[in-house]
Amino acid sequence: MAPWTSADIPDQTGRTIVVTGANSGLGLVASRELVAHGAHVVLACRNTDKGEQAAATIAGPGVPGTATVSELDLADLASVRRFAARLDGPVDVLVNNAGLMAIPRQRTADGFEMQFGTNVLGHFALTGLLLDRLTDRVVTMSSVMHRIGSIRLDDLNWERRRYQRWLAYGQSKLADLMFAYELEHRFVAANSSLRSMAAHPGYSATNLQSRTESFQDALMGLGNRFFAQGPEMGALPELHAATVPDLPGGLYIGPDGWGETWGHPIPVGSTAASHDREVQAALFTACEELTGVTMKIPTTTR
Repeated sequence: MAPWTSADIPDQTGRTIVVTGANSGLGLVASRELVAHGAHVVLACRNTDKGEQAAATIAGPGVPGTATVSELDLADLASVRRFAARLDGPVDVLVNNAGLMAIPRQRTADGFEMQFGTNVLGHFALTGLLLDRLTDRVVTMSSVMHRIGSIRLDDLNWERRRYQRWLAYGQSKLADLMFAYELEHRFVAANSSLRSMAAHPGYSATNLQSRTESFQDALMGLGNRFFAQGPEMGALPELHAATVPDLPGGLYIGPDGWGETWGHPIPVGSTAASHDREVQAALFTACEELTGVTMKIPTTTR
């Protein structure tokens, strides 16, 4: 079978897809491909000026789909609620794409550790607030770095431990993956027609590697230049997860190359820790408590 590429994306005409972090990197590439295949894409961006500039590059005369921009700051739960309130009509697919990686210790507007608050809690709240309008699936981005993560349910926000940026990132990406798995478990239990799946981009050159505010930025810049795949390839796993019609829920999609660092999208495995059902459920409950968003699973049947 030939490797899956963006040319294999089915017609998306009539579908509305929300992509977070859509003004740059993987989110921009994914949004461009979705619009090129007929979708209406809502670019959910913290900086709407950059969002409008991005929208102008991917939509317009001769392009089958359309793009609109709406402000979303995942590090501020009030902004997440405003975004959800502004959004009109049904949403076929939510792509939880945005993220921060290995940044210095910071706090969100609500006092959460920034990587956990943005990567996990912001997307958890957004998913919960849009759940009654979703018609197809939720795709949540994780990372190969979930393998270094561990879930400290008693210290999700790094208040009792010495902050370590990469371990905090690993925890957030493991939590994203466990959220995707647990959400699918709950869809199945409710006999819902909705699906939840996860994806990761492998080692892809994006602006994430320039935000650690440390010497690591220069090192990762060299890695991007000589070892990483481009964002066009890096976006394929989330595009595959978001558009393949008969893809089962609960899958994790990543590159097929060495160490899942590059290549074309296929279902991949994840750590034993990511499949711990007890921790998945406890983490889900903790996210509900921290965000104040209760995940009410729709009753539409499979």
